[in-house]
Amino acid sequence: MDGILCDEVLEEVFRRLPFPSSAADVSLVSKRWLRLRRSSMSDVSLRLSVDNCTPPSLSSFLSHFPHLSFLKITTATLRSDGGDDISGFRYRILSPDDISAFADQILLSVASSCPKLTGLRLQSGPVSLFPLLSLSASCPHLTSLDITLSIPFSFHWLVFLHSLRKLALSICPIPGKFKHVDAASKGNFHDAGLKLETLSLSHIPHGDYGFDWLWRRCKNLKKLQLCDCQGIGNDMSVSSFVNCLKGLQEVELTTCRPIVDEILSKLGENCASLSSLLVHNGGGREGLRHIITQSRFNLRKLDLCLPHDLRDNHLLAVAEKFRGLMSLRLDGCYRVTGEGLKTMALAMSDKLEELALIDCNMKPGLLTTLGQSFRNLRNLDLSYNDKLADEEFISMLASFDCLRELKVRWSKGLTNASVVSMCKNCKQLESVDLMGCGVIEAEAVELFVLNCLQLRRIRIEESKLSDVSRSWASKKFVEVIVD
Repeated sequence: MDGILCDEVLEEVFRRLPFPSSAADVSLVSKRWLRLRRSSMSDVSLRLSVDNCTPPSLSSFLSHFPHLSFLKITTATLRSDGGDDISGFRYRILSPDDISAFADQILLSVASSCPKLTGLRLQSGPVSLFPLLSLSASCPHLTSLDITLSIPFSFHWLVFLHSLRKLALSICPIPGKFKHVDAASKGNFHDAGLKLETLSLSHIPHGDYGFDWLWRRCKNLKKLQLCDCQGIGNDMSVSSFVNCLKGLQEVELTTCRPIVDEILSKLGENCASLSSLLVHNGGGREGLRHIITQSRFNLRKLDLCLPHDLRDNHLLAVAEKFRGLMSLRLDGCYRVTGEGLKTMALAMSDKLEELALIDCNMKPGLLTTLGQSFRNLRNLDLSYNDKLADEEFISMLASFDCLRELKVRWSKGLTNASVVSMCKNCKQLESVDLMGCGVIEAEAVELFVLNCLQLRRIRIEESKLSDVSRSWASKKFVEVIVD
């Protein structure tokens, strides 16, 4: 039987199998099937430790995947006590230099073994310049790269990655290392432009680390993500940073309180194409004011989490300014009142398709107003709202016949009556999250799985998932997620 099908047919069959659940079974049939399964794979994830991986062994293993295009490598957590982690591996104590050297070895092995690679995500210690230069020379088709750099570092290796479109960098300071201006800013790369469209930077410290060079060459950016950043460079970097804002369509700022006001102000003054803005864990009053009053872009998506300076007047100004808004997510807006949310809903356009009011002030009458105002809503998230109650929630659902996704996670006031109403009113519902809704019982979940015809995904506690619910979910191809 093994010899009836040729290699090409078996490889095509393996490509169509669900991964990774079927991969282990296929690999155990014979050495031929193991070889063909590997040769058919284009996406591989590995978890390595310094005790069970050497450069020759990694290079040898990767050579079995000739068509590999995306590779994710995670290095196991190194415990300071040399103990075991939950997987049973035991680790010895490594210095920061040892961790960095291990990451360099991994990157060199990848560079020598994966010439067709288009995407690489290396979740390990910081890598140094030489392995990056080797990667840029050996993997010319690389379009996506996610790595960690240590201070001091250089960016000039980027000019050799001509196909790179998506770059994610995390900055990792090593104790004892001195601050250093990027040598590339003084090198022979003044005219070299980058084709990056998505740039994600994490843990940028305050000061000059050569970011001026990077900002000046990112003229094609469409998406910018900054996470836990204390700065964007020195005073010279600000003007270069402004130049890369002009064509941006998406901006995400997470835990960047020291610089968020400045960035929002520059966006409002210099960007005309922004359609999506996310600000989490920080957002100053001045920055928000600039975005609302001075911006020239047509914002379609706004996501704010824990913006301590957000107030009712800001919400009303947003509703009046961005009439084309299609997605609004508010999380932990403690200084926004229920009346402010209600006024905002009345002022907004009915074009809104996604709305999230997570851990917000659910005052009486708000949900009724939402139902009357947003009849085209597709996604609704009312998670972590203790004051959410059946009567008003059910009244709101009567207006949401287009709803596709609903989340009421840890909204403890809802009962079985709300679940029945979901079945009755939300005929298009495909995904629902009922986790932590303590009053909802297993019988109501059974009824919901059986009668919600379009359901494709449900998240619920395992204790509320009966054998009947599991059986019906399996027959209807519903994905069940339990915590």
